[in-house]
Amino acid sequence: MKEKELTLEEGFAQLEELIKVLENRETTLEQSFETYRQGMELLKKCNALIDRVEKKMQVISEEGELSDF
Repeated sequence: MKEKELTLEEGFAQLEELIKVLENRETTLEQSFETYRQGMELLKKCNALIDRVEKKMQVISEEGELSDF
């Protein structure tokens, strides 16, 4: 079964939750490192999604020139 693809909104919401964990003074050093690692992986996924959206917004004109949509 294929895993559901993350949306940008879901990714940003998850990043906000990870930030809250990092800001909590009761979070241990080990938890902080793991949370940071998770955040960096999630950030990479969000950046890839943004890149994909930007590419979809480019339109090729009849002359073969690329222009932003």
